[in-house]
Amino acid sequence: MARKIRLGVLSTANIAVKKVIPAMQQGEFTTVTAIASRDLARAREVAARLGIPTAYGSYEELLADPDIDAVYNPLPNHLHVPLTVKAAEAGKHVLCEKPISLTVAEARGLLEVRARTGVKISEAFMIRSARQWQRVRELIAQGRIGRLLAVNAHFSYFNIDPANIRNHPEMGGGGIYDIGCYCIQSARLAFDQEPKRVVALVERDPGMRTDRLASAILDFPAGQAIFTCGTQMIPYQRVHFLGTEGRIEIEIPFNAPNDRPTRLFIDSTGDLAYSGIATESFPIADQYTLQGDAFARAVIDNSEVPVPLEDSIANMAVIQAILRSGDSGHWEPVAP
Repeated sequence: MARKIRLGVLSTANIAVKKVIPAMQQGEFTTVTAIASRDLARAREVAARLGIPTAYGSYEELLADPDIDAVYNPLPNHLHVPLTVKAAEAGKHVLCEKPISLTVAEARGLLEVRARTGVKISEAFMIRSARQWQRVRELIAQGRIGRLLAVNAHFSYFNIDPANIRNHPEMGGGGIYDIGCYCIQSARLAFDQEPKRVVALVERDPGMRTDRLASAILDFPAGQAIFTCGTQMIPYQRVHFLGTEGRIEIEIPFNAPNDRPTRLFIDSTGDLAYSGIATESFPIADQYTLQGDAFARAVIDNSEVPVPLEDSIANMAVIQAILRSGDSGHWEPVAP
């Protein structure tokens, strides 16, 4: 049997309880051995429900557990860096939810932590391990759509709950940090380069002050990307990659289903009646399982993690530039 990485989970956040923990419990190289919450009763309830052997009433207790190899950090955004640092200093490898930080400076600070502690630190962009995304990168590299010129993305949901952490600016809430980061990652992955500058229009909720609607243009050396993300809009998500000789569309790019095949649509004719579209389907899989196994293999093999800190810093540089442009109303340079 292959060696499995023993994971501890910091907090009982919804994404962990509903999606990531059950997925990693199915992993070939991952097992979830402990969970921690500042509410011990809550930690015990979740542990019992999900079959996790150990529950802790503080994050520090979990980090002190010698039987844990790595931690998954799904805490609110403003706690990503502090708890990632504590985990690394406790000798634990870290898979941290996106965005890994709130600023480029914070993300760059983790480089020193990684070098000093020798642990693996990876941002949890699960799309990087998903098969349909890997196939998109292959198709673009093979020239299936000619020269890539444009990436168009949309990601939205509806959430006006003032108690939800996504609506607390002091906790790193707002649509750009939460879902715009995926649209940025999509364009950077496809072009395999960094944008030179960005311009954005950002609308904030008058009461909660989080960005609830944002659109941006990213100016890459090879082309352009545009995206809109919204937190008070009908839920929807699509990404299109358009080139000189074709286009690719990912049907459900970010919240890919784990109970049915995922699909790509490849158009090589430009027929507006859609007669020239070819469909590629991918077997049923859980992208969070794939993400956990990819991270675990990097730990086991001492190889590169799926999303290294250098990539996280570059993504954060674009996020910061977009936020600056939303305030200034002008093009802003991207300078990681």
